[in-house]
Amino acid sequence: MATGTNIKTYFDGAWHDDDIPVMRAADHGAWQATTVFDGARYVDGLAPDLLAHCERVVRSAKALSLNPGKTGQEIYDIIWEGLKRYPTDVAVYVRPNFFGIQGGHYGIVPGDAEAGFYVCLEEVPMAAPDAASRLAKTQFHRPVLATAVLGAKAGCLYPNNARMLMEARAKGYDNALVCDAMGNVAETATANIFMVRDGEAFTPIPNGTFLNGITRQRHIANLRADGVTVTEAVLTFDDFRAADEVFMTGNLNKVTPVLEFDGTHYQHGPITKRARELYWDWAASTA
Repeated sequence: MATGTNIKTYFDGAWHDDDIPVMRAADHGAWQATTVFDGARYVDGLAPDLLAHCERVVRSAKALSLNPGKTGQEIYDIIWEGLKRYPTDVAVYVRPNFFGIQGGHYGIVPGDAEAGFYVCLEEVPMAAPDAASRLAKTQFHRPVLATAVLGAKAGCLYPNNARMLMEARAKGYDNALVCDAMGNVAETATANIFMVRDGEAFTPIPNGTFLNGITRQRHIANLRADGVTVTEAVLTFDDFRAADEVFMTGNLNKVTPVLEFDGTHYQHGPITKRARELYWDWAASTA
């Protein structure tokens, strides 16, 4: 089932104004889960950091031993062709994808043939600026580099995220605050995480267990340029309980204020609001 509406798909060298089949039963991606994707946004005619997302999906493909066959710039150009099919006043979720076609050794190692490629565009509205989330702890952890291909934005990693979300929702919360194998906070089930204490922003230091998100990096740069101290550090659940503000950052909604973590409540505070303002000011300045 699609996430959004008004779907447009690029596949096999052409744009299609529909949600179309792109994978076959014997494709390596269908039975060995060699699929990677990335997500970007088109809002008010802007596509912030689109090239960076296109370049990352190429790196993700290579991390899964796929032969991507396209450069980030080529994907960027294809996506802009598709975005021109939408009015500028709609919000679009942009998802370039690679998947394995040919199997190699034992059918498990991807073959050398060029990977399959498609782009899915869907109308998905942006959440309202005050749309907030409530977080719970989860029994499930982020994996480690020795057990999963964490350098890729790979579809095979997401069932773990799904069970985190389902556990949190079963507790009456919206999302999960997730730790790494050492018990330190890594991210949420869907996005990177920041906290604010005494006017200083903190975010977990990338340790290979979660993606150092493109939007995360953009917020760090914007806040620092605005004079806010941002510290990447090892953070615990107790650090988050002592925070003044908490917010999630990711491609889908850019900034999502967090109002509660397992009974600890937060304000929708000034740094959270400023991060959102700075992001869209920066995006407009790059148009």
